[in-house]
Amino acid sequence: MSRLASRMVVMPRALAKALRGRRPPQDPARILIAHHLLLGDTLMLAALLARLRRRYPRATIDITTSPACLPLFAGRPYGAHAIPWDPHHPGLTRAVTRRGPYDLAFVPGENRHALLARAAGARWVVALDRDTPGWKNRIVDELVPWPGAPANLADIFASLAGPGDEAFAPGDWPAPHAAPIETPADPYAVLHVGAGSPLRYWPAERWRALAAHLAGRGLQVVWSAGPGEEALVESIDPDRRHRSLAGKLDLAQLWHLLAGAALLVVPDTGVAHLAKLTATPTVCLFGPGSDVLFGPGRYWRAQRFAAVIAPDFPCRDQRTVFKRDIAWVRRCQRGTDRCAAPACMHALDLARVVDACDRVLAPCRENPGHPSPLSRNPP
Repeated sequence: MSRLASRMVVMPRALAKALRGRRPPQDPARILIAHHLLLGDTLMLAALLARLRRRYPRATIDITTSPACLPLFAGRPYGAHAIPWDPHHPGLTRAVTRRGPYDLAFVPGENRHALLARAAGARWVVALDRDTPGWKNRIVDELVPWPGAPANLADIFASLAGPGDEAFAPGDWPAPHAAPIETPADPYAVLHVGAGSPLRYWPAERWRALAAHLAGRGLQVVWSAGPGEEALVESIDPDRRHRSLAGKLDLAQLWHLLAGAALLVVPDTGVAHLAKLTATPTVCLFGPGSDVLFGPGRYWRAQRFAAVIAPDFPCRDQRTVFKRDIAWVRRCQRGTDRCAAPACMHALDLARVVDACDRVLAPCRENPGHPSPLSRNPP
């Protein structure tokens, strides 16, 4: 489907609504979150949903999401209703605009989606400032400044709804319904080796060595990767020493696999954010990405999470987030056409990852009564 066709649905309605007088609502009854984010960023909107629910306990909250992510919202987290949307699909766009009007709308990503909020009859639109080109900011009623100091993306999203200090608790996001899967013997570790770019792949021999270490600690090891990445697992474990679920699970099934795991080791991908919602102890391998932006932050501060990253890596020098130039951001968004091999991922040596796993698996020092995940079936 054509993005142009969707624009032809949005633009006339958006312009008509923009001509009406607007003022901020005092007690909004209907709220829209309009975005077209990838899986990981979509799940980081949990902090914004939590803050909106606290501030407006009686409001109806609608949130757009990609059709692929829709099953994760089946339990109506924070009472929100998910609306499938793809800007390339005029039918889905028309369905969103017909759900209005809304008293209040939030645009957490690119501000061009404020046009969708306008077309849906939003009376007041709030978004983050400094989008480019500048016309995107002029269609927003209230621009919230980006923080001047390093901050987590989930906490930045939540700032759209004003100040607060919410913290995630297991169960805040209900588990989605899923087709049954045969879960591994307890306890088990999930090693998710896939990523959206080969520049986030960790070397195969290090995955093999890590799997051997975890098996020696009494954990069943399960390989995980997305559809089309089955060969990646084959290259890592050609002898098939450990079970592979690569390409076999949908998102809802993956949720339940992670929810039962004693440990997840994963590159900086959407699966790492899914594990925040399942409260899975996680070791995340950051190569080109930012552990500040995409780690647990304030909202997931209770999660047992260890970031493994080579600090101050010389080519992790780009500062853009959603087309904004932010002075404190350090990340790399280059593609394989500009980067032949992921030196930043190769810089993550096995010893550091093993140490991070051992720390995450150990009992919490802050709560000596909290058992280790391994205590259910010690080696």
